[in-house]
Amino acid sequence: MTLYIQPYPYRRMVRRWAQMPEQPEYRSLNVNVREEDDTYILSALVPGLKAEELNIQVLENVVSIEGEYRPEETEYLLNELPHGNFRRALRMPAEIQADKVEAKITDGVLTLTLPKAESAKPKRINISVN
Repeated sequence: MTLYIQPYPYRRMVRRWAQMPEQPEYRSLNVNVREEDDTYILSALVPGLKAEELNIQVLENVVSIEGEYRPEETEYLLNELPHGNFRRALRMPAEIQADKVEAKITDGVLTLTLPKAESAKPKRINISVN
């Protein structure tokens, strides 16, 4: 009988992780996206955050949302509310007009209205009959 012993395959990675400087851990932000004729509507729950605590960027067809839930200095018996940094980047199916994006927060819900760029909208072509 032959016994083969395999080394732990992730040993090198564990050493690398131990040597890496600490970086902030980011959570993902859950979103809903729906498409209307000329726009995309993105909704996300951001309870307790103000507009100035969010960083929203649009570049071509990528929408990025970043923020942080700051922990309170209170000791809890049960703490299930979100805390820490979050980041979400979404690639939309079509290019976005960044200068016409609208954002609002109402009752803890962030709503982004992302208008499609003119180049992304379908064009109707008339056919001439001779």
